[in-house]
Amino acid sequence: MRAPLLALLAVILTIGACSQIGESRFNPLNWFGKSEGRAIREANERVPDTDPRPLVDQVTAMAIEPIPGGAILRVTGLPPTQGHWKADLVEVRQVIETRGSDGTITRVIDDSVLVYDFRLIPPPYVARQGTDWSREIEVATYLTTNDLNGVTRVVVRGARNERISRR
Repeated sequence: MRAPLLALLAVILTIGACSQIGESRFNPLNWFGKSEGRAIREANERVPDTDPRPLVDQVTAMAIEPIPGGAILRVTGLPPTQGHWKADLVEVRQVIETRGSDGTITRVIDDSVLVYDFRLIPPPYVARQGTDWSREIEVATYLTTNDLNGVTRVVVRGARNERISRR
């Protein structure tokens, strides 16, 4: 009678411990939470672009899905009209400027933040606006474990907003 009771108790305690690990930072499925959106404050904050393609109008959804060896960054955007094509996530290096006590400015690349611009090519003709569903464009990129080492935030920017996922 005591053996089945002890076995049942051991199983219950083991399952309870698994739920604690499942919610901890040790679980790779919890590395990045849900993304949050925020409006772009000013257009002049941007670094000069090297890619001639315009930014998508709005970034509507972003998810980071863990897979063996890294993660997949999946982003959904909403252009102003139908017919946009050749969509990509273009990595932008985040630069931090610090001013020393002697007035010198030091620029350092921030490796703790991955920043991507959602770029696409507009149609070469006048296109209909259509419904939101008919205009949605989804892109994805693979991030290796090395890409994610030391990263605390992933940011995807559009023309009117950006989405952020924190670790």
